[in-house]
Amino acid sequence: MQQDLIARARTWLAEDPDPETREELAALLDAGDHDALADRFAGTLQFGTAGLRGEIGAGPMRMNRSVVIRAAAGLAAYLTGQGHSGGLVVIGYDARYRSADFARDTAAVMTGAGLRAAVLPRPLPTPVLAYAIRHLGAVAGVEVTASHNPPRDNGYKVYLGDGSQIVPPADAEIAAAIDAVGPLDGVPRPESGWEVLGDGVLAAYLARTDSVLAPGSPRTARTVYTALHGVGTSVLTTAFARAGFPEPVLVAEQADPDPAFPTVAFPNPEEPGAMDLAFATARRAEPDLVIANDPDADRCAVAVPDPSAEGGWRMLRGDEVGALLAAHLVDRGVTGVFAESIVSSSLLGRIAEKAGLGYEETLTGFKWIARVDGLRYGYEEALGYCVDPEGVRDKDGITAALLVAELASVLKERGRTLLDLLDDLALEHGLHATDQLSVRVEDLTVIANAMRRLRENPPTALAGLPVTSAQDLARGTDRLPPTDGLRYRLTGARVIVRPSGTEPKLKCYLEVVVPVSGRDGLAEARETAAELLSGIKRDLATAAGI
Repeated sequence: MQQDLIARARTWLAEDPDPETREELAALLDAGDHDALADRFAGTLQFGTAGLRGEIGAGPMRMNRSVVIRAAAGLAAYLTGQGHSGGLVVIGYDARYRSADFARDTAAVMTGAGLRAAVLPRPLPTPVLAYAIRHLGAVAGVEVTASHNPPRDNGYKVYLGDGSQIVPPADAEIAAAIDAVGPLDGVPRPESGWEVLGDGVLAAYLARTDSVLAPGSPRTARTVYTALHGVGTSVLTTAFARAGFPEPVLVAEQADPDPAFPTVAFPNPEEPGAMDLAFATARRAEPDLVIANDPDADRCAVAVPDPSAEGGWRMLRGDEVGALLAAHLVDRGVTGVFAESIVSSSLLGRIAEKAGLGYEETLTGFKWIARVDGLRYGYEEALGYCVDPEGVRDKDGITAALLVAELASVLKERGRTLLDLLDDLALEHGLHATDQLSVRVEDLTVIANAMRRLRENPPTALAGLPVTSAQDLARGTDRLPPTDGLRYRLTGARVIVRPSGTEPKLKCYLEVVVPVSGRDGLAEARETAAELLSGIKRDLATAAGI
């Protein structure tokens, strides 16, 4: 076995075009570090509907130039096979380690395959790439990003010509084309021939951001903003200036791109501690809102002043922001379909129904939400909001931030806040409270064992609430294609359990709906909801063996 492992590693080393990963792999071979080699050669990074994502390093289980060149060659072969010879592929990238190198390799492979390639001029938000695909009439787009993953990771996200991320069967067909790629020296990679775009695409994207706002709406909300060491600062501040909002106060320590993400454990606004510097800045600046983007600026986090919260600021859940934006759009009189994924709060459906608007529920991910016919607004609980589906068929943290700021400004003119509007929604539709049980693992078998355990012995009650139905989503439903997940409906609650598609996590999404008797009953309803969510978490963890 060891000889086979060493032989595979030497074969990989011989064709690796990157001096850095060649040096890493040669050192492991020289040291006879078979455990490290086995980890890197245990298989290959799997290309799925999230594209590729993994730790940077040598070998087929890591993100590196060899893996990216193969992915690009497979994508090029797929596009050519679909009749897109000579078509345009737009390539964007964030500011993570090796992102620019992976973007350049992709451009070279596309050019060598007879496609036209255009690379965005510098690290920019993912929504700019999603916009560019439709704006330029491209047949596909690639974004090199690992979003909010740890610093050591990078990734490769693929969009097709409609501007939305790939879904089955395209993902499997591209994966098969990647598997069919032969030796790397057989993949043409010219030194030039692709276009590096100027600022025209970015200017067009920014010109469109204004369209998410109502003409003449108030623009008075004052914000503190953090890019979490990502690429959002210049684009968001320009968009806010164009729209006429006060200039955001920047969290200086996190304003510039830095692939080391030195001030946070994980560059994700949802992770504990990630917003500490933003809250410290807010306590000095006393804004109306704190807004954060994740490193590739496709997600938007919102925090509001709350005297009852520790430190005086409270992060809003993605479901709360999702409902607030929906209510704001209804108030503005929009038409069309509202959509969300199955892991998001059912409150959106109630808001849409009362407003007489269409409503759709999809599988997890904007690759599904963005494809809903007649979509006007879509959101997902993981801080993703699509507020301009004709411009960007994906989540967009820049335009979402503009819309949040507009809503805060409208409420401010009325002497009200986002928390006041959340109270109104609870009184109108019942208190919809959500939470998540998320378990990060080193060993992926922990996730597989938990899912197997729940399938074999589904819970009959959680927090004393009887489970009224248990669905194995792997079988699909009359409205949803199959996916690896479990859905439990309880009296006054709902639970969904699924492995993350982008991180080594098991995710459990919880929602309880508590009737509210009147404004005086809100506090009691929130206490009841918190107790139920805590009990569901506890009982679900026991049932799953986690």
